[in-house]
Amino acid sequence: MDTPFIHGRVALADASDLMERFGDDAGYEAAARAEESRDNGNVTRFCHWRHIERVIATLSSEEVSGSVH
Repeated sequence: MDTPFIHGRVALADASDLMERFGDDAGYEAAARAEESRDNGNVTRFCHWRHIERVIATLSSEEVSGSVH
């Protein structure tokens, strides 16, 4: 996996909220919200929820990524 980019506290808060509420299905919930935003023509929210989906995958991963000091 490439080094993840997490865009600010809002992304972490949204990802954490979904992980807490939906557990292992949090990524699916983020994907569903992205799809709904796309269907509504809201490109900004679509991109946001796709980013949250990637943040959830990063936070859920057991794999170490990036540099380790």
